Amino acid sequence: MYIYDSVQKIKREFIPMIKGRVSLYVCGPTVYDDAHLGHAKSALVFDLLTRVLRANSLDVTYARNITDIDDKIIKKASQQNKDIKEITDFYTDAFDKEMKAIGVNKPDIEPKATKSLDAIYELIQKLIDTNHAYKTNEGDVYFDTSSDSEYLSLSHRVQDEDDKQQRVESSQSKKNSADFALWKSVKDESLTFDSPFGKGRPGWHLECSAMIEKHLASKGTPFAIDIHGGGADLLFPHHENEAAQTRCATDHKLSNYWMHNGFVNIDGEKMSKSLGNSFFLKDALKEYDGEVLRFYLLSTHYRSNFNFNSDDLVLAKKRLDKIYRLKKRLFGLAKNTEKTEFKDQLLKVLSDDINISSALALIEEMISKTNETLDTAGKHKLLKKEAISNLDYIEEILGFGVKNAFEYFQFGVDEQKKQKIDELITLRNEAKKEKNFELSDKLRDEILSFGVSIMDTAQGTFWEKV
Repeated sequence: MYIYDSVQKIKREFIPMIKGRVSLYVCGPTVYDDAHLGHAKSALVFDLLTRVLRANSLDVTYARNITDIDDKIIKKASQQNKDIKEITDFYTDAFDKEMKAIGVNKPDIEPKATKSLDAIYELIQKLIDTNHAYKTNEGDVYFDTSSDSEYLSLSHRVQDEDDKQQRVESSQSKKNSADFALWKSVKDESLTFDSPFGKGRPGWHLECSAMIEKHLASKGTPFAIDIHGGGADLLFPHHENEAAQTRCATDHKLSNYWMHNGFVNIDGEKMSKSLGNSFFLKDALKEYDGEVLRFYLLSTHYRSNFNFNSDDLVLAKKRLDKIYRLKKRLFGLAKNTEKTEFKDQLLKVLSDDINISSALALIEEMISKTNETLDTAGKHKLLKKEAISNLDYIEEILGFGVKNAFEYFQFGVDEQKKQKIDELITLRNEAKKEKNFELSDKLRDEILSFGVSIMDTAQGTFWEKV
C-alpha cells in the first residue's frame, strides 16, 4: 500500500511500525455548530482510508477526537443562554447522526477534551520541566518555539516578521510572538478547570497531542502513531504545533505519515463561514440522499480541492444509480464471497493512495460488461455469483450500494406518502391472496398514481419513485 505523505511531499510505501497493526488519528469537530461539507469530506476520506487498510488485512485502531473545550463553544452557550454541556451534547449528537447518514463508521476511539484533562496536565508539565514551556505572570503557559530547533519542519514555512505579527496573541508576556498557548488562564466565571497551573482552559493544539499520547502512542517506537490526518487547513499551525509539543515532551515524534485532504469550494469559491457560504451537511441531506452525497464527495481524489455544485452532484447520482440498477437486476440472489479479478483490481488501485478515479472507472466497466452479458441468452449463473460478490465488495470497501435496491430509488417521497403506499401494498397483497383480482388491480392503480412503479418478487413487493 502507498500513501502520499503531505510533509515529505512524496508517495511512500506504507509500512506500519508494528507489523499488522495501524494507529490512525484524525482531528475531529469542535462541537459548537452544525457540521459543514468540509467536515463531511474529511470524515469520508478517513473512513475510506480505514476501510482500505482493513481490506489489506491490517488491524486498525482509528481515533477521531471531539473538541468540547473551546472559546467558540462558550460564546455559543452565552448567546443561547444555555449550559455548555447542553451545547456540546447537542452538536455531538447531530454530528453523529449526520455522519451515519453519509455512511461514515464510528471511530474505534472518540476521545473528548473534557475527559482527557489528566493527560493534558501531564504533557504541559513535561514541557515545563524540559524548558520547552514557560508560565507568564498572567498565569498562562506558552510553548517556547525558540526551544525547538525543528519548529516549522512540518509545514516548511519560512517565518518572517510579517508572518510572526499575524500570529501575535493577546498576551504581551510571551518570549516570542510565535509562541502558542498550552494553558490559558481565565479570571472570569466562564468554563474553567482547576489545574496545577491555575484556573483556566487548555490550548486547542495541546488537546490532540495529549489524547494521542493517552490513547494511541506506542512505547519504544520512533513515532507515537502511524498516520495523522485532517484537512489541509490544519497543517499549519495546528499540526505543526502538535508535532512540536510531542517531540519536545516525549521520546518519539508524533506521526510517521501525514495525510491531508483538500478544501471544499462552493460553486468555485472556497467554503468559509466568514464568506457566508458554509454549506451545512444537515441542509444538503434535506435535498439529497446521504449515500449520493457520500459518492459525490468521494468522487474526486482526496488531496484535490473539491468544487461542490448541483450539476455535478446530479451526474454523480446517475453514476451511483448504475450500481443500484445492477443490484436490483440481481435482487434476491444469495450473497457470497466469490474471489474475482475485479475485487483484486479494486483493492490494488485504492491501495495506491486511494486512487478513486481508477476505482470508479473499474466499477463502471464491471457494471457495463455484466449488463451486456446478462442481456444475452443464458442463465449466466457464474457471472451472477461474481457480480453479487463484486457488489458486496464495493459496499464493504467504498460504502456504495448499502441500501435495498428499491428503497434507494424512493428518495424524495415524503414519509406520509411512503406510509400510505406501504399500506396500499399490504391491502393489495391481501386482495391477491384472497384472489380478489378486481380489488387488487384497483389498488395497484392507486399505488401507481403516486408516481411510483411496483415490482412483485419472491422476497415481497417493492416500489420505487419513477
